[in-house]
Amino acid sequence: MKAIQKAVLTLLLAVPFLLLLLPGNYFDTGQSLCPSKVFLNTECPGCGLTRGVMHLMHFDFAQAWHFNKLSYPILVLGVLVWLHLLGRLINKPIFPWLKRFY
Repeated sequence: MKAIQKAVLTLLLAVPFLLLLLPGNYFDTGQSLCPSKVFLNTECPGCGLTRGVMHLMHFDFAQAWHFNKLSYPILVLGVLVWLHLLGRLINKPIFPWLKRFY
């Protein structure tokens, strides 16, 4: 395996576990990065997704629902994409049908 592939694989495997090490409310406070929220003071449909997904990863379902109801399908989609990329990096595609989308 090439050195770049090993680095990407390590990063791909490490990020979800590093997010699990952070507390579920880690992203709950602080300045929003959403341009809609910053410039127009209006929440967009994506506002709260990061916080909602973090709470889902820590099994805090009520708080995730409170932040953004789209957190549930986004987390499922993220896990599927993560598994697919992991499979591609080790040359064992887990979801070969996803390849038609790119």
